[in-house]
Amino acid sequence: MVALMTVVGIVLFVFGLLFSIAWHELGHMSTAKMFGIKCTEFMVGFGRTLWSVRRGETEYGIKAVPLGGFVRMVGMLPPARQAAGGSRKLSRWRAMAEDAREASYVELSPQDQDRQFYQRAPWKRLIVMFAGPGMNVVLAAILLGVLFMGIGVPQSTTRIAQVSECVVPAGSAVTSCEDAPPTPAAEAGIRPGDVIVSVDGEPTPDWSAANQQIREALGSTEIVVERDGERLPLDVDIVENELPARDAEGEIVYETDADGDYLYDEDGYRVYETETVGFLGIVFATERAPLTLGESAAEMGGMMAGVFDALVSLPGKVPDVFAAAFLGEERTQDSPVGIVGISRIGGEIMAQGLPVADTAAIMIQILAGVNLFLFAFNMLPILPLDGGHMAGALWEWIKRGWARLLRRPEPAPVDVAMLTPVAYVVVACFLVFSVVLLVADLFNPVRLFG
Repeated sequence: MVALMTVVGIVLFVFGLLFSIAWHELGHMSTAKMFGIKCTEFMVGFGRTLWSVRRGETEYGIKAVPLGGFVRMVGMLPPARQAAGGSRKLSRWRAMAEDAREASYVELSPQDQDRQFYQRAPWKRLIVMFAGPGMNVVLAAILLGVLFMGIGVPQSTTRIAQVSECVVPAGSAVTSCEDAPPTPAAEAGIRPGDVIVSVDGEPTPDWSAANQQIREALGSTEIVVERDGERLPLDVDIVENELPARDAEGEIVYETDADGDYLYDEDGYRVYETETVGFLGIVFATERAPLTLGESAAEMGGMMAGVFDALVSLPGKVPDVFAAAFLGEERTQDSPVGIVGISRIGGEIMAQGLPVADTAAIMIQILAGVNLFLFAFNMLPILPLDGGHMAGALWEWIKRGWARLLRRPEPAPVDVAMLTPVAYVVVACFLVFSVVLLVADLFNPVRLFG
C-alpha cells in the first residue's frame, strides 16, 4: 500500500508540474494571439516530441524532457541592420546571432509578414512576455486561496492534546522516565482535553497568551482549566526547564551561521536555540482554521519574499548540491530540488498516511511554491528567460519615448539577437545544474520526514 501511495504521489506531482508549465505557456500564447502574433507551436517540455496535434495554425504537444516549455512565435528577433560598406566576414558572436535570427523566420510565410513579434509595440511585447510568469502567480494565488481560506492552516489552541509524564530537557537523549521527575501538569492532575482558561489570574484567550504566561511563571501557580463544561482551579508547581527558544510571535528561533543560513543536525533538521523557562509539561492541540483574505494575502506575500530569498541564495547552494550528488555529503531540507526530487517528495508525502486535509495542504503549498519560483526565475532579465525579452522591450520603449521627446526619428528595434551567445551560456549552465540535481535527487534525495 505504501508503494502504491508513493507512486500516486509522484504521478500527482508530475501532473501538477506539467500543468503549471502548460498554464505558463498559455499566458504567452493567449496574449500573443490577442495581439495578432502568429504562434506555430505550443509545447510542454523539450527535445523529441512524444505527442502532438495541430489545431489551426498551431501545433500543440508534449516533448520528452519536462524541464520547461515554449510557445514558438514568428519574428521573435528583429531583422539584421544592413552594415555600411558592403558585406564583411561575420565574427563568431555575430554568426551565432544571425543563426538564431534565421531560425526565428523559418516558419514565416509571405501572408504573415505583418504578424511578427518584433513588429508589435513594446508595451504589447511586455504584456506577452509577462503573461507567462503572471499566470504562475495567478495559479499560486488560486492554490493558496484554497489552502488558506478553504482547508485552513494548523493553529495551536488552548486545548491540551497530551500531558507529558516526566521533565526532560529539550534535545535530551533520555527516553525513559525512570530517573526523571514527573511534570507539574501530571502532578496537578491536568488531563488531555482540558482547556486552559487562565494562568496566575491572567486570562488566556489564545495559545500565544497561554504559552507565554506558562513560560514566564515559576513555582506555585494557579491554572484554571475548563473540563466537561466546568472551570477547575488547579495549584501547579511550575518548574524550570530547557526548551526551544521562541520569538515574540511564538515562533521557534533557529540557529544560523555568520551568513544567516540555517544550521542543520546530522539528520538534516534545523538546529533550534534553547532557553530556560517555566515548564508545565503539556502539548497544546492544533486544529485547522481558515484565514481571512487579508491574512491569506499576507501569507502569500511572505512566501513570495521567501522565494526571492531562495533565488538569490541559489548560486551559493550549488557547491553543496554538487557535494551531495558526487561526494556523499548530507543533503539539507532547504537544498534545491529538480523535477525528480520534487516528484519524489510528492510520493513521500502520500506514503505518510496523513489525514487527507494535511496531505492535500502540504502538496498544495509545495506546488504553489513551485509556481512562485517559476515566476521569480523567469523574471530574471537574461535571455532566454522571459525577463530577458522584457528587458529588451522595456529598453526599446525608453528609447522610443526619448526620441519622441527630442523629436528625433524613431529608433530601430533593440536587437536582442546579439545576446544569443549569452543565452547559450545560460542554457548550458542550466542543463549542467539540472544534471547535478538529477544525480543528487536520485542518490541523495531531500527527505521531508527524516
